[in-house]
Amino acid sequence: MIGAAREVYVASVPIDLRLSFDRLAAIVREQLGDEPRGDALFIFHNRQRTHVKILARDASGLWIHYKRLSRGTFRVPLAVPPGAARVRIERRELDVLLDGIDTAALRDARRALGLPR
Repeated sequence: MIGAAREVYVASVPIDLRLSFDRLAAIVREQLGDEPRGDALFIFHNRQRTHVKILARDASGLWIHYKRLSRGTFRVPLAVPPGAARVRIERRELDVLLDGIDTAALRDARRALGLPR
């Protein structure tokens, strides 16, 4: 599940979040060029970035984690290499993303206050 994952990937384009297990797994295979596996999480978001779904696998099958922020939007990676279907992020970036923290605004505020990164 989320705790066991070593690799975290964010899909570079929004999807219809009404999709469920089989279709999300197919997107991982066909569009992201990977296979749903126990050591990886695959994150999908809607166009407005108000909801995310995470597809994960454990020994007994697939899991879907679904989150909606109370307010604001998820700060999914916007700097995507040309032609990339997914972006790999670090585990700590996933925690920040799921909390809805705007890292760019945080970095700007720290810089304005003269605080170290």
